[in-house]
Amino acid sequence: MEKGEKEQKMKGVTEYLKIETNHKAETIGENEERDGRYVQSVERVLTILEVMAGEGAPITVTELADKVNLKISTVHRLLSTLVHRGYVEQEDDNKYRLGLKLMEIGNSVLYYSDIRTVARPYLEELMERCNETVNLAILDDIDVVYIDQVESKNLIIVKMLAQVGNRGPVHCTSSGKVLLAFLPKEKMEETISRLELVKYTNETITDVDNLRKELKRVQQDGYAVDWGEREEHVRCIAAPIFNYEGRAIASVSISGPSTRITTYYMKNELVDLIRDTAKKISHKMGYNGK
Repeated sequence: MEKGEKEQKMKGVTEYLKIETNHKAETIGENEERDGRYVQSVERVLTILEVMAGEGAPITVTELADKVNLKISTVHRLLSTLVHRGYVEQEDDNKYRLGLKLMEIGNSVLYYSDIRTVARPYLEELMERCNETVNLAILDDIDVVYIDQVESKNLIIVKMLAQVGNRGPVHCTSSGKVLLAFLPKEKMEETISRLELVKYTNETITDVDNLRKELKRVQQDGYAVDWGEREEHVRCIAAPIFNYEGRAIASVSISGPSTRITTYYMKNELVDLIRDTAKKISHKMGYNGK
């Protein structure tokens, strides 16, 4: 493609973005009737960010207010908050551009999306080998969050709290304990200090010293177990997934009813299966075993 054709094509793309973002902006005017399901201020902020992204260059408050169909004072107030949080940066000539915070968030989304893509075939393989539900989870502050799952094909399936998008407490889930155990020591202790060791069943660890002992065992053995600590009659086992930096970035776990996941089955078969799967995924994520 000749240079002139490339420039013309880029110009067309830019114009399209401007039309699209301006069209979106028309939907958040000062006098618009609102759908009660949505928060107006949040929609305005998101539209401002979309318009700025479509512009592809620094923009003044006046220009931005015109494009999003809002008062200058309203736009200035929203921009001030965005600047304070690092999502927008103000230049010396009083123009505004998108901040690096947005890049951090975008990279985070791609990062976890990549984990799901890499791990998915191994989750499916593991489910076929044990015919129990397999989960992929990450740590978010003091919660474990389930980001993918391959459900068992057994005729009798226990519907567990571990569902994609759900959160769980770290102190009584195998995924939570294994991710907590492999945090850097200072971060682990800081996280423990903020936990509420809520008792869910008679198996739940509610004493902080016992939790530390359990985490030490997890570090030594390379896996964590849940003997019905979050849900009665549901047992789980999890192992950490490491990245190229040697950080535990996710966990893979097997969950099922205690009638099938017996103590013997857990210790003599599932331990090796879960560690082997976690090792394969970690290798794909660039982990060299150190």
